[in-house]
Amino acid sequence: MPDSWDYSLYIPNDPRAVTVSRHTLRVILTLHGLTGLLDNAELLATELVSNAVRHQKGPAALRVRWKEGVLQIGAWDADPEPPEPPARFEELGDDAEEGRGLAIIRACSDLWHWQPMARFGSRGKYVWCELNAAA
Repeated sequence: MPDSWDYSLYIPNDPRAVTVSRHTLRVILTLHGLTGLLDNAELLATELVSNAVRHQKGPAALRVRWKEGVLQIGAWDADPEPPEPPARFEELGDDAEEGRGLAIIRACSDLWHWQPMARFGSRGKYVWCELNAAA
């Protein structure tokens, strides 16, 4: 089995892309014997892809990488604006309709970040998070 690998899934701006991305991630992790990370990874991928599809009108991409015991899950979208800093759950009101996605990513990953990035001839951003296999 390779020590590192990298998959990318290019997705249209379509809410169904979230389900396709989640199922694709499940297949990738299952085939690589990483089923212990499935629940958390699916939640994180769902939040990342949902944000990418919901907050802009262009294409997006899901990227899943494995290297040195760390799973990185990221989503690229065509909106160059940085994501809002994630709140802590205790800072969100019970009736908050936005802001929970990055709060979930912050709470459920070992590390998260974003960076400006260009794809498909468009400027955009890449938001990613990491899960350590040993954690």
